[in-house]
Amino acid sequence: QVQLVESGGGLVQAGGSLRLSCAASGRTFSRAASGWFRQAPGKEREFVAGISWSGVSIVDADSVKGRFTIARDKAKNTVYLQMNSLKPEDTGVYYCAAAFRVVRITPPRVDYEYDYWGQGTQVTVSS
Repeated sequence: QVQLVESGGGLVQAGGSLRLSCAASGRTFSRAASGWFRQAPGKEREFVAGISWSGVSIVDADSVKGRFTIARDKAKNTVYLQMNSLKPEDTGVYYCAAAFRVVRITPPRVDYEYDYWGQGTQVTVSS
């Protein structure tokens, strides 16, 4: 069993930055892909960024490219999502997820390929 705990969310003004953290316990991230998803009110959950077990990272959602980056600290068993130049449309609940079953060079982009999920952390960007 894996427990994922997100932190770092909060209220920030447009143009500001936040760094989300996802700490894993129970099993190491080193052999798993990790992903960040977000869900805005009234919208479906969408893939934001992911990093494979080998360290290949991707940032999806055209709206966040160039502003968000994903990184992993294997020693701390933690994955981060650095979010810069935040916009009000970035508001939502951000979820961390881990995928152990799918082993590819690139991380999964779809939620059903992830095995474990965190409880989510709220990010609110004010205009």
